[in-house]
Amino acid sequence: MIERIVIIDKVDPVQFYGVNNANMHLLKNLFPKLRISARGSVVRVVGEESETAEFEAHIRELCDYAEQYNALPEDVIIDIVKGEAPRERKTDGAIIYGVNGKPISARTPNQAKLIETFDTHDLTFALGPAGTGKTYIAIALAVRALKNRQARKIILSRPAVEAGEKLGFLPGDMKDKIDPYLQPLYDALEDMIPAVKLKEYMETKVIQIAPLAFMRGRTLNDAIILLDEAQNTTTHQIKMFLTRLGMNAKMIVTGDVTQIDLPRATASGLVQALKILEGVHGVGRIEFGKKDIVRHHLVQRIVEAYEKYDRETEAAREIERAASQLDSQ
Repeated sequence: MIERIVIIDKVDPVQFYGVNNANMHLLKNLFPKLRISARGSVVRVVGEESETAEFEAHIRELCDYAEQYNALPEDVIIDIVKGEAPRERKTDGAIIYGVNGKPISARTPNQAKLIETFDTHDLTFALGPAGTGKTYIAIALAVRALKNRQARKIILSRPAVEAGEKLGFLPGDMKDKIDPYLQPLYDALEDMIPAVKLKEYMETKVIQIAPLAFMRGRTLNDAIILLDEAQNTTTHQIKMFLTRLGMNAKMIVTGDVTQIDLPRATASGLVQALKILEGVHGVGRIEFGKKDIVRHHLVQRIVEAYEKYDRETEAAREIERAASQLDSQ
């Protein structure tokens, strides 16, 4: 009789063990001759050497499956333990599988183009209105690269520009003040990575979420780097950010040039960067439109209504300017 210790390190142990330890109970039934116990990420098994070795091998296979699909159904456990290939899941071009095994994939042609462009370019600009999924797909691509060992870390950043609020009036220290601006990035990650694993990644800095100002002086190697809301960067900030790109790294820059929150006298760094980098080899660009909006159907109508208002307002201003010029003559 020997004891083996197996570490569940690739996936969230809670997810692996199942609701009310259902998966562990199933494994005990499938290996009746073994004494199996689990605490935290450690599984202990006692029995004959050949059986414990077989058990460990199957646990590794189950961990690989759970890491890929973020789920571990009972039928898969039974198939793997019996030595049969698990029934293939319909992928539908899934980038990754989110929490509870939900596939995350492109839902519009432009989202699919973003995936293709990311794979073939080191710097990709994803432009368009809110709700088109550009940031969500970008984060999914970063998580995929991390899972596939194509990158060692993910770095997500946003400029901390107030949309009608002042940081100084918010409670707490600097982290507490900045976190609300970064919350959309946290929300996306929580959809894709189990809570325990995400906490581990954050604590070990495998995943870093920081304001743009914290990027200065860094060279980012072996990383997927995402700059969100880039329309709110200044010309100096975006140049500083783009030149952080290191070896074996990729960047995605997302933004909406119609939603600039900078002071009127301050030029948007994104607008300038798009002009300067147009035609540069290795730089990709995807432009999303109203048809790509994947939020509530009312969001598309709201965007269209505001665009109509902006056009009418600009037309009225042109008429006023023309009238004032005639009066001055």
